[in-house]
Amino acid sequence: MQDLSELSKEDEILKSELEQKYQVLEDKVNKESFRVFLSGRYDKGGVIFSIYSGAGGVDAQDWVAMLLRMYQRYCESKGFKVKVLHQSFGEPGGPDGRIGVKSVTFEIQGSYAYGFLKKETGVHRLVRISPFSSQKLRHTSFAFVEALPEIIKDEELKIEIKPEDIKIDTFRASGPGGQNVNKRDTAIRIVHLPTKISVSCQSERLQGLNRDKAMKMLRVKLYQIKEKEKEKKLAEAKGEAVSIEWGSQIRSYILHPYQMIKDHRTKVESSNIEEVLDGNLDEFIEAEIKIK
Repeated sequence: MQDLSELSKEDEILKSELEQKYQVLEDKVNKESFRVFLSGRYDKGGVIFSIYSGAGGVDAQDWVAMLLRMYQRYCESKGFKVKVLHQSFGEPGGPDGRIGVKSVTFEIQGSYAYGFLKKETGVHRLVRISPFSSQKLRHTSFAFVEALPEIIKDEELKIEIKPEDIKIDTFRASGPGGQNVNKRDTAIRIVHLPTKISVSCQSERLQGLNRDKAMKMLRVKLYQIKEKEKEKKLAEAKGEAVSIEWGSQIRSYILHPYQMIKDHRTKVESSNIEEVLDGNLDEFIEAEIKIK
């Protein structure tokens, strides 16, 4: 009887070890299977990620701050490094004096960072009881997310930018409430006059470094416009419908009268509002990746 008991214990231990090995193998297979979908030109590299407040006033600025926190938490969970390049703060408001964000741009470094986040580009809608409304009214806010690849190869960024086509301004980097991050005007804003594209960088202490990063961001944006024009012409030649990004609402985050987050492209839904806003975006992003 004792031998049978010992044999039973060994079987249980062996079973547990096999289950653990199977789980590790399954995780590796699932991870590698995504490499099939992440085979785009820039998918392996980093991403320049921006969030802009849209319609909704101070609520929209608060929504940008919420999205910023959500994506930062997501990046932490993936082991990505995040560095804020530029952040424009809103005005303090609401009962707790919370400060929103008008716009923010940050770079994300990590393996396949662009591949995972590229399809987050689009309009994100929030429906909730406004914390800024004294009458506790329901409010709808919008924010636009833009994900651009960090293009490393200089030959791919040979975009001619004429000196007379850009306007360069310097300003003092500041934090919420006007607290100065730097006492000198080291932050850079560059406006490309023909396209009205504006880029800013305040992450570096030296003005020259901020200018270099801002110029690179501008080149990436102009490169993306050039590539999208090619795609548009190809789609028109094939008779395909071409969507307008600013008009495409990709995801709704409804906090009232019920709780639901719904992606309008993949139809993925979740009622775990707090979990998603805390950075658990895997279910949504994995579904997006599989859409070609």
